[in-house]
Amino acid sequence: MNNPHTPAPTRSRPAIEVDVVMRREPVVGDMSRWQPFRWVLADVMPRGSPDETEPDSTEYDHEPLAVEPVDVVAGAEAGGTSHWLFPRFRVMLFSDDAEGYFLNLNSPNPCFWVFWRADEERLLDGEPMAVPQIVTLSYHDAGRWLDAQERVDQVPAAPEVVDWLRGFVDATYQPEPKRRQRPQSFQALKDRFGQPVRVTTDKLRGGGQPSGQ
Repeated sequence: MNNPHTPAPTRSRPAIEVDVVMRREPVVGDMSRWQPFRWVLADVMPRGSPDETEPDSTEYDHEPLAVEPVDVVAGAEAGGTSHWLFPRFRVMLFSDDAEGYFLNLNSPNPCFWVFWRADEERLLDGEPMAVPQIVTLSYHDAGRWLDAQERVDQVPAAPEVVDWLRGFVDATYQPEPKRRQRPQSFQALKDRFGQPVRVTTDKLRGGGQPSGQ
């Protein structure tokens, strides 16, 4: 008999931690009069190898632990471009979203998607910074965010991440069986106005009426 006071075992869920790099770059052309800079996703970098034994934590906070400038390209600062690191985002995999990962894997370039927002409380030269909110490998997640008019950017996933994701999909994804289409011969016949058509196999007599009419 189970002891009711024994704590339930911690569930494990495939997960990987990543760092997100956002790039702030000058806007060129006429748009620069209203928007001198813009933010774009520069990179998503795994922190070590994917770990399939990370415990599931409902208390995990996606807020980055720090915001650090990163000199990714020599001389970038001189041109007005700067890179900012947002570390330690956890990307977890969920078996009920296996189709979303499958669709990502079968796209031309499997990728990470990052949902980010302009943070009015975190300013750079008086302008809001772009702060990542969530990182995902799910095609469905990205679609829902885009449908909600959120800002979503993507970058290719590293080969080791793609292999890790493929292993998860192979173990969890079960395509829904295709419904068998009804043969055309069993479908109801309709005239050009969509009304049902009655068909008889009785032979026509000289008057043009079927027998028995």
